[in-house]
Amino acid sequence: MPRGSTTWHVTAGPLSWHPWGVDFLPPDINGLPLHPLVVHAAVVLIPLTGLLALVMVLIPRFSYRFGPLILVLGWLAAGSAWLGKETGEVLRREVEEVSSAHVEAGDLLPVFAGVQAVLVTLLWLADRRGGRGVLGVLVALFTLLAVAAAAYWTYRTGESGAQSVWG
Repeated sequence: MPRGSTTWHVTAGPLSWHPWGVDFLPPDINGLPLHPLVVHAAVVLIPLTGLLALVMVLIPRFSYRFGPLILVLGWLAAGSAWLGKETGEVLRREVEEVSSAHVEAGDLLPVFAGVQAVLVTLLWLADRRGGRGVLGVLVALFTLLAVAAAAYWTYRTGESGAQSVWG
C-alpha cells in the first residue's frame, strides 16, 4: 500500500473496524519505530489527566479555574492513545511476535481515555454552572470510575507491551 493512501482495514480487537489510518505517518524516525515514541505521550497524559480530574472532583473551585487546561490534557491524552493504537498497527505489520493481550488492550485504551475526557468535560461544565446538584454528583462519581479504569487500562496495555518486547 503506498504511503498516504486511505485504507479500510480490520485489526484484532472488538472495536477494530475503521475507515482511517495513519499510513501518512513515517513508520520510524531515524530507525526507531514511531509507536514507542508516541505511546509515551499516552502513558504520561492519561494518568496526569486522571490525577487532575481527581482534584477536580474533590475541589470544585479547582475545576472551575483550571478545568479548561485539564480538558485540553484529557483530549490530548485520548488523541495520543488513538495515535498509539494506530502506530501500533503499523508496527505490527513489521513485527511478527506481538501478544494478543497487548493488541486487544491497545484497541480499547483510546475508548477508556476518551470516556475519561468526556467525563472531565461534563464535570467542568457542571462546576462552571455554579453547583453540582444531583447530576453533577453523578458525573463526579462516574469520573472517579473512569479515572480508575483508564489508569488501570493504561497500565495493563503498557505492561503487556513491555512483556512482548522484553519478556
